[in-house]
Amino acid sequence: MASILYLLFLLFLFSFEAAESLQVGSRSILRAISGPDPPDAAVDLNITNFDSVLSDSPASFAIVEFFAHWCPACRNYKPHYEKVARLFNGREAVHPGIILMTRVDCALKINTKLCDKFSVGHYPMLLWGPPSKFASGSWEPKQKSEIIAIDDGRTADRLLNWINKKMGRHIVRAVYDVEEATSSAFDIILDHKMINSVTRAPLIGFLQLLVAHHPSRRCRKGSAEVLVNFDEFWPSDLWASNKQEAIVSRGKDAIQSLRICGKEAPRGYWIFCRGSKNETRGFSCGLWVLLHSVSVRIEDGESQFAFRSTCDFIHNFFICQECRQHFHEMCSSITSPFKKTADFALWLWTAHNQVNERLMKEEADLKTGDPKFPKMIWPPKQLCPSCYLSPPSRRKDGSMSIDWNRDEVFKFLVGYYGKMLVSSNKDSFLEEEKRGSSLADEVVTSTNVVAVPLGAALGIALASCAFGALACFWRSRQKNRKQRRPRS
Repeated sequence: MASILYLLFLLFLFSFEAAESLQVGSRSILRAISGPDPPDAAVDLNITNFDSVLSDSPASFAIVEFFAHWCPACRNYKPHYEKVARLFNGREAVHPGIILMTRVDCALKINTKLCDKFSVGHYPMLLWGPPSKFASGSWEPKQKSEIIAIDDGRTADRLLNWINKKMGRHIVRAVYDVEEATSSAFDIILDHKMINSVTRAPLIGFLQLLVAHHPSRRCRKGSAEVLVNFDEFWPSDLWASNKQEAIVSRGKDAIQSLRICGKEAPRGYWIFCRGSKNETRGFSCGLWVLLHSVSVRIEDGESQFAFRSTCDFIHNFFICQECRQHFHEMCSSITSPFKKTADFALWLWTAHNQVNERLMKEEADLKTGDPKFPKMIWPPKQLCPSCYLSPPSRRKDGSMSIDWNRDEVFKFLVGYYGKMLVSSNKDSFLEEEKRGSSLADEVVTSTNVVAVPLGAALGIALASCAFGALACFWRSRQKNRKQRRPRS
């Protein structure tokens, strides 16, 4: 442990000259490491590296885009292709290791034979298949092969749909919307100036939950950075200061430039949660998916912390007053602490169904529901037959009576919101425990929190290890310098 800290210290010393001019509380550390703009995510290939890159790739599938740099349609398509590529390629990828997304410029003479091998007849042309089949392989349109042409990928949305259908799951769609919901939630908090002496602690608790268990890697990373710099954004003695308004404004500007899920997170791009009308689904759907995905990722010992953090977050930061009050009542009805992951996951599932049942009646009376996506009791029987012990029936008051197999419901929730929303959530936690515990302690103490569950602490350490150590060390040094500075 001492040797690792010493290496981090040496790394800090080498970067100190550059860091000295950067402001604490901004994206300074992250920018110093990553640079201001992300590079292209799709990997550029040519005849010299095509076989070696693809044969060495651990990805299950590869997409190769054949294009020409002079082609206007190819230039217009690039932002769409890059949007999808960032999901799978690079350090910020939400789903690293699943699909290797590459491109080949057929306008370069060096690639003429390579493009001929794959019968490139138009631009852009996309091929899909196992990486090993591309390496030292070829493709003919009428030839039976594991390499196939993507016939409907001309926009990011359509390419994602094609990938999801091919892989038989909706991972990408749901993670997009979870990122969107996370970003939107924090925009609302900042725009409505909802952080104060009362709400400060609940926000810290929810951030700890996101750092440890958000299904998106870049949201975990962004949440960790906000948590690391929280005292700089909103000091604990802020509300006793006569400069409160200026400090709040500075914190808002800093965190908005930070972007909690990174600047590449989709905005206004609901896919899984898109309604048939602009005013339906969207944010509320995305927020529910986020909460469910977190609920099945926590460890048994974290269930009460996750329950309390979720209840406090909704109570303090969900802007719909009636919805907030209903959720608070459901939270207040719990008298015994949760002990197992299933306890919290099943409570949240029950709460969601109660909300849906209430809204079904209201939307039917007021005709405000989404006709293509009506509220329903979840999961429907066709999606999880084993979840039902007997056919549903209606009570005299019109409400649904269902005899649930709760063990099967929990298995379904884990599969649907857990395995289908995989994003490197458990990045070698056990192997990294010793290496990350010190950093976790520093992040925790910097935000004045008394106790954090083990999983959350480890999540904080791991999600921020690339930049958090430098940030923590830098902040510690700055605080020491402030303490040594003579008071006027």
